[in-house]
Amino acid sequence: MKDKRHVLLALALALASLFLLWLPTGFERQDAGFSARAKAVVLETDDSRVFRFGIVREGTQEVKVRILRGPFKGIEAEAANQLVGKMELDKLFAPGDRVLVVLDLDGNRVVHANVVDHYRLDTELLLFGLFSVLLVAFAGWTGVSALLSFVFSALTIWKILLPGFLKGMDPLVLTFGVVGGLTAVIIFLVAGLTKKGFTAFSGAMAGLAVTAALSVLFGKAFQIHGAVKPFSETLLYCGFPNLDLGKVFLGGIFLASSGAVMDLAMDIAAAMDEMKARHPGLTAAQAVATGLSVGRSVIGTMTTTLLLAYSGGFSAMLMVFIAQGTPIQNVLNLQYVASEILHTLVGSFGLVTVAPLTAVLGGWIYFRKGAKERGKFPNPPS
Repeated sequence: MKDKRHVLLALALALASLFLLWLPTGFERQDAGFSARAKAVVLETDDSRVFRFGIVREGTQEVKVRILRGPFKGIEAEAANQLVGKMELDKLFAPGDRVLVVLDLDGNRVVHANVVDHYRLDTELLLFGLFSVLLVAFAGWTGVSALLSFVFSALTIWKILLPGFLKGMDPLVLTFGVVGGLTAVIIFLVAGLTKKGFTAFSGAMAGLAVTAALSVLFGKAFQIHGAVKPFSETLLYCGFPNLDLGKVFLGGIFLASSGAVMDLAMDIAAAMDEMKARHPGLTAAQAVATGLSVGRSVIGTMTTTLLLAYSGGFSAMLMVFIAQGTPIQNVLNLQYVASEILHTLVGSFGLVTVAPLTAVLGGWIYFRKGAKERGKFPNPPS
């Protein structure tokens, strides 16, 4: 019965993922009949109009490409690759490179081609395929469930969360709602509608609520504007001047920590489920104490995980400060650095609180007087 329920949950999630894949965001381009995207190979390049200034290049690289796929396969076209002098945005092509091109069309005729970037979709699909095979081979049915939740989470963020921001929904409310929904889907898909799943979900949501509250409280105290994140300011110039970047930034804090919070909540819930199976005579107080012991062991590494994850993305910036001999007081007060400190500490605070909260809730769910037999979904509190 449990396996049947699990299969039904997985099937429902797969159907929901297909629906999200079809669901329009409301921001689709309206020029579908006048343009097309295709994979192409670079035949020739002309760098005579590319000028080097120090380590950067500016100007225009002329590129000749041949379309490799689609209805325009075999057609050759000239394209221009504009260089703006920013290494993180510019790219130079060489003959033989595979590239993504946008074709401007006049009926069935290509009138212009624009080279977007190197073509990486094949490699990305290969990497995702290898990841999927390894996950399923190692974890079996649990791996299939995890893969479904991975795809569903990505589609939910792309199709619901981000478009919701652009449509003017409150970023904090929307983010917490999406995180709550994803937490329920992921935990119950992996653990099923069991006491273990309910314990993990309750603890994770309690920890996320603490993280969300701290994000808002200390976000204001840190006086960090949401434009600190890359491309945030660009949104204001793209027709969204009323977008609350501050709330988007704060919502991103508990969104980013939600995965680690779920992980820790599930670890403690699984430990309490095992305790119930092996020592059904434990009291609630003893179970809570054991759950707290498990939580202490895991927290030591999980908080460091957040630190490494966030600092890794800003290693180049920190190297600049070190190379320039910037005093540590200046570094810690810069909003770029302070925003990452806020990310790390608030996320870590959520991890520290989710452990005792999950242990207490698990003790009540599993070992309260009159609790029903192991494995069934608990009655809601009266």
